[in-house]
Amino acid sequence: MNPRLAAAKALAAVLNGKASLNSSLPPQLDKVEDRDRGFTQDLAFGTARWQPRLSALAAKLLQKPFKAADADVEALLLVGLYQLLYTRVPAHAAIGETVGCADKLKKPWAKALLNAVLRRAQRESETLLAELEHDPVVRTAHPRWLQKSLKAFWPEHWEAICAANNAHPPMILRVNRRHHGRDAYLQRLTDAGIAAAACVYSVDGIVLEAAADVRSLPGFAEGWISVQDEAAQLAADLLDLAPGQRVLDACCAPGGKTCHILEVENDLAGVVAVDLEAKRLVRVRENLARLGLSAELIAADGRDTATWWDGKPFQRILLDAPCSATGVIRRHPDIKLTRQADDITALAVLQGQLLDALWPTLEVGGILLYATCSTLPTENTEVIQAFLARTSGARELDLATTAGIKQPHGRQLLAQEGGHDGFYYAKLIKIAAARG
Repeated sequence: MNPRLAAAKALAAVLNGKASLNSSLPPQLDKVEDRDRGFTQDLAFGTARWQPRLSALAAKLLQKPFKAADADVEALLLVGLYQLLYTRVPAHAAIGETVGCADKLKKPWAKALLNAVLRRAQRESETLLAELEHDPVVRTAHPRWLQKSLKAFWPEHWEAICAANNAHPPMILRVNRRHHGRDAYLQRLTDAGIAAAACVYSVDGIVLEAAADVRSLPGFAEGWISVQDEAAQLAADLLDLAPGQRVLDACCAPGGKTCHILEVENDLAGVVAVDLEAKRLVRVRENLARLGLSAELIAADGRDTATWWDGKPFQRILLDAPCSATGVIRRHPDIKLTRQADDITALAVLQGQLLDALWPTLEVGGILLYATCSTLPTENTEVIQAFLARTSGARELDLATTAGIKQPHGRQLLAQEGGHDGFYYAKLIKIAAARG
């Protein structure tokens, strides 16, 4: 299959609200030649990354918008525009190959439309985009609801956040303390001719100068390293782990933090890792096996503790709560298409429900670390503020890190170009059991 068609089919499912690229792209990648997989992925992710800008340009070029049934043609047009504006693909190839894909859509009218619009874009895109630059949606390539939210919450930082969201993310490794210290592994990379540097905040983190196939890195199969963003690597140390503790990772998939917890403290009494979907635990199980670690995995709704909790209290709980993922847009750019403003309030409710449900499973004197990969205070400091107000036995503790910006509750890490993702942490201690 032509890489452009494969990318467009994956994007059409996203435009129709039926899938994310994580689910829609892999089946399409299986249909292209191995040599084209990287190009296909770049077309899909790049088009999603710049979709607000590309769609605004398309609207200027089209006489009328596409019907929902023609999301495949719309996606193919966006893929064509992405090639013209953001890749080194020669214009004649970008247009010719993209137009040629229309034959496979069984929509005879699409070929002439795509040809005319893409050729006009080749001639006029610079002028048309200049006319649209006054609109921050076009300028920042963010949907309006998100651009407004970021500007309202982070007036001094929002443009830098948007720029980071549009940048290609760095590849960051986590060194397994059970095998190597970070300096020792950095030396192995140097010996292998791989340029890398230590992360600023995570004592286990290494950022590669250029992304690489992780399977080709020294010791990956043996469990020496994992791929994990620096911001996410902070969780294990912020938990203040100690021998003999029983730990809950309440929303664990894909298991990076579960594994890091086990790497950091060898002598835990046990780790229980819960996730809503059994299929997501497959990845957790694979990661544990590669690293030579073990945990009790349970597929359940964390809120329904009666179905999975054995009544034995936990000394530490990590709640990496489901969220808008607005801090990891650079890694999942289709969030710009799939996430809506109305989702945020519903997510905050869910986050509060998880806190309320898990708190009784925590031992008095135990610590709960609340985390999200969101940059929106609605899901972060406001959730913690509301929880503390209704939970008399909860108190907040300071976080032992200088990463991010101190908030009324917790610390907010904002996505940085070349650095860590957007992330939030708050640390709570249980000073008394609930009354009654």
